[in-house]
Amino acid sequence: MKQTLPLIPSDDIPEGKSAEVVAEGRVFAVFNIRDKFYVLDGMCPHAGGPLGQGTLQGCIVTCPWHGWQFDVTTGQHQLSDGICQPGYDAAVVDGMVVIRLDE
Repeated sequence: MKQTLPLIPSDDIPEGKSAEVVAEGRVFAVFNIRDKFYVLDGMCPHAGGPLGQGTLQGCIVTCPWHGWQFDVTTGQHQLSDGICQPGYDAAVVDGMVVIRLDE
């Protein structure tokens, strides 16, 4: 069964921007790409860098610590097919970006 977890008001993230959100003791990176929201695990797999604080160009986020790059729409690392950052189904419900988590 899946539970819904509210993360942040959608108005707090303008188009083309990102945010780091801590909820339920976990870090999430929330991205607004052309008014559609995407959510990835917020800790870069390389060294735990804050992906939600990274530079966003189009749909590619660059980790601010060591430059690892991910497509925020899929989680796919840009140089290694074997690395994919976990993502979550996101939606806007009553003005909040929410994700679905397995219980």
